[in-house]
Amino acid sequence: MSAFRTIDDMPALAGKTVLVRADLNVPMADGAVSDDTRLRAAVPTIAALADAGARVAVLSHFGRPKGPDTKNSLKPVATALGAVLGRPVTFIADCMGP
Repeated sequence: MSAFRTIDDMPALAGKTVLVRADLNVPMADGAVSDDTRLRAAVPTIAALADAGARVAVLSHFGRPKGPDTKNSLKPVATALGAVLGRPVTFIADCMGP
């Protein structure tokens, strides 16, 4: 059985795009994140990847919508994640590319 691998075991990340699946289903109040605990938990991984030169794409969901639903948008979560990270976070509302 192979050992559990970590970011430190990954080959050079500079210039690579790394997809991170994170649980960012955070509590909201009046359209803003009311508890950033889950965001702060994701910071070490996201920051380590970015510091290694990777372009980090964070994938998550919010709520359990049955199709597009603006009240379940991750846009305010992306803004809060950027504040916690101390780096800009760009929100992409839809799939991009082929």
